[in-house]
Amino acid sequence: MAATLSSAKDTILDRIGKLRHASPPVPRRYETSGSLDAQIRIELFGERVADYQAEVRQVGTGDVPATLASIIAAHGATRVAVPSGLPAAWRHPSVIVGDALTPLELDAIDGVVTGCTVAIAETGTVVLTSGPSEGPRKLTLVPDLHICIVESDQVVETVPEGISVVADIVRAERRPVTLISGPSATSDIELSRVEGVHGPRKLVVVVVTT
Repeated sequence: MAATLSSAKDTILDRIGKLRHASPPVPRRYETSGSLDAQIRIELFGERVADYQAEVRQVGTGDVPATLASIIAAHGATRVAVPSGLPAAWRHPSVIVGDALTPLELDAIDGVVTGCTVAIAETGTVVLTSGPSEGPRKLTLVPDLHICIVESDQVVETVPEGISVVADIVRAERRPVTLISGPSATSDIELSRVEGVHGPRKLVVVVVTT
């Protein structure tokens, strides 16, 4: 019986192998790079982020601290966590370094401020890869408010461009990837929108231009 099963398995695998080799190559004609200039690309990114019911602010480099303080105050956040690698200029005076916080400790945090790896204009997506300015993945999934700082040169136009940036990091460092398109939201069978189920209910994206 064992020999019969093994023979049948070999036959099936052989047929699968022949199908794979017989398949014609798949044409890949999608665009792999964009053509928009930097300012239009940033404006498109802001529009797409806002479409997801997220808040978008565009500020100069020197205005980041005051902008963060304004956002934190507007949302009534008193306990704000940051990753240890967040630039000092982007830190609120009362922040807590959140890299080693437990899920229960994070649950007591009102919000988090992070950077990002890349941002995609055509989909309004922010991509995190747990880099120094982003911290561990849990840091941006538990608190109710996520303030994400995006530098203008991190904004690419197309998804393939964004994936290209992330792919190099994943291959080299095996980091996890989080793609964020607006606040966490889902809908029940009656299409009633519920926010905050899988992550922060409030997303604020601060685009920093030079």
